[in-house]
Amino acid sequence: MAHFINARETLVTDAIDGLIVASGGRLARLDGYPEIRVVLRADPDPDRVAVVSGGGSGHEPAHAGFVGPGLLSAAVCGDVFASPSVDAVLAGILAVTGPAGCLLVVKNYAGDRLNFGLAAERARARGLRIETVLVADDVALPEAKQPRGIAGTLFVHKVAGHAAASGAALDSVAALARRAASAVQSLGIAVSTATIPGAEPQPRLAPGQAELGLGIHGEPGAERIALPSAADLAGLMTARFGPPVVGAERLALLVNNLGATTALEMQVLTRAVLDTDLGRRVRLLLGPSPAMTALDMHGASLSFLPLDDALEAALRAPVAVPAWPRAQPVAPAAPARPLPEGLQREAFAPSRDALVAGRIEAVARALAAAEASLNALDARVGDGDTGTTFAGAARAVLADLDRLPQADAPALARALAERIGRAAGGSSGVLASIFFAATGAALAGGAAWPRALADGVARVRSYGGAAPGDRTLLDALIPAVAALEAGGLAGAARAAQDGARATAAMERAATGRSSYLAAGDLRGIADPGAAAVAEAFSALASA
Repeated sequence: MAHFINARETLVTDAIDGLIVASGGRLARLDGYPEIRVVLRADPDPDRVAVVSGGGSGHEPAHAGFVGPGLLSAAVCGDVFASPSVDAVLAGILAVTGPAGCLLVVKNYAGDRLNFGLAAERARARGLRIETVLVADDVALPEAKQPRGIAGTLFVHKVAGHAAASGAALDSVAALARRAASAVQSLGIAVSTATIPGAEPQPRLAPGQAELGLGIHGEPGAERIALPSAADLAGLMTARFGPPVVGAERLALLVNNLGATTALEMQVLTRAVLDTDLGRRVRLLLGPSPAMTALDMHGASLSFLPLDDALEAALRAPVAVPAWPRAQPVAPAAPARPLPEGLQREAFAPSRDALVAGRIEAVARALAAAEASLNALDARVGDGDTGTTFAGAARAVLADLDRLPQADAPALARALAERIGRAAGGSSGVLASIFFAATGAALAGGAAWPRALADGVARVRSYGGAAPGDRTLLDALIPAVAALEAGGLAGAARAAQDGARATAAMERAATGRSSYLAAGDLRGIADPGAAAVAEAFSALASA
C-alpha cells in the first residue's frame, strides 16, 4: 500500500517536524532525535502546573496536536503504536516542570504505565513534584481487569489543562483530572483495521462485518458483528455504557473519527447517537472529528463524560489549539424553513392507468436493482454514483406512483420531470428531468409518444452538449427512441442495448468525468449512463 512518507524509520520525526513548521510558531521540540521526540509549547508558562501526556504515534492529532495553552504543556511521542522510552518521558517532564509541579496523563497500556511510571519516579528523585492520573475508559470488556485508555483521555487532557491554566495547585489539578478519568467511558466500532505506513494492509473482516469494542492500535475488537444501520448501531453502542454514565443527568459526548471515516458517515452517526436515550442527555458535543485516531482505521468511537459544573466549565473554555474539537452546546434542531416561493411542487390530479403504472414500476424497480452494478461500472470511469443517481430517482417515482396522473400523458411527463429533478442530483438527474419536461411539452402539443420522446432527446442534446459517439447516455437513448416507431418497445430495447455495448469501444468521452480519462482507462468499459438507459428500455419491453 502506498503512503506519503520518506522512510518508515523517519516517519515519526518527519511528522513532528511537519507539525511544528505548520504551527505558526506555537510549537517547538526538544533536541535528541530520534530517541527523544518531545513536542512542547514555544511559550512555556513555568509558573503553572505542567500537564504532560503522550504515547505511541499514529493517533494524530493526539497527542502532539493538543499541545498549547489550556491543554498539554508537552507531548512525548513514541514509535507508531509503541510507548515512548523512559528517557523520552523524563526529558519531557524536565523540560516543562517548574516549582508548581507536573501532572502526567497516562493511558492504561502496559508500556505507557511502565515508562511513564518510571520516568515519574526518576523525576521525583530529582526533587520535582509529580502526580499521575491513569485513564482506563474503554468499556468493551466489562470484566477486564485493565481497561484500555482510548479517546476519553482527551477529556482528561482538557480538564487538567484548564485547571492548570487557571492557576490551580497540583493537588487540585490532579483531583479534577482523576474525577474525569474515573467517570469517562468510551466504546469503538470499525469496519477495517489500521495500516502501518510502509506495510501492507492486513484485512481481517468480511464485507458487511464490523468489530465492536476495539482499541486504537489495530488490535481485534471484543466481538464481530454484522454492521447494522447507523440508527441501530447507535442504540447498540449506547446500551453498552454503564454507571456512572447511565445515571448522569447531563453528559458531554466526543464523537471521534478513528481515521478514515468520511465526514458524511460521522454526521449520520452523530445524529443517530444524539437520538438515543443516552444521547438526549448530552449537553456538550465535541466533534464529530478526528481526535484520537488509529492511522487509517475506518471506524469511530463514542466517549461519554458525566458533567458537573467544574467539568462543564473546563470543557467549555476555549483554547487556541486548531486541532481541538471545540465543545458545542446541544440544542434542538431549528425547524425546517419553507421553500422559497415558486419552488413548491406542482399539484397533479392523480389518475389510474394499469398499463402505465406497470411500466413505470417495472422501470423503477429495474433501475433500483441495478444500483450496485451501475455504481461499480461508474467507479471505473467516473465517480461511482451513476447507479445511486438513477436508483434515487426510481425510488422517488415509486414512492409517488399512486399520486401520479397516470392517465394524462402530458401531465405524467411533467410530474416525472418534477419528481426526478427534485430527487436526483448530478448531470444524469437533471438531464432526465429535462428529457421528461420536453417530452411533456410535446405531448401537450399533440405529439405521439415517439415524436415527443424525440423532442426530449433533442433538448437533452441541446443542454448537455453531447452528440452520438460522445460516450454518454445518448448513445443508448437516441437509437432506442429512433427504433420505437419501427420496432416497438422490443426493438427499442435491442437498440438501447446495442448502443450501450458500443460505448465500450469508444476511447474518448466528450463530456462528463470520463472526458478527463485516458483511452486506456475507458477501453472495454461501457458508459454507465448508457447502461442505465438500456436497463430502463429492457424493463419497459419486458413489462
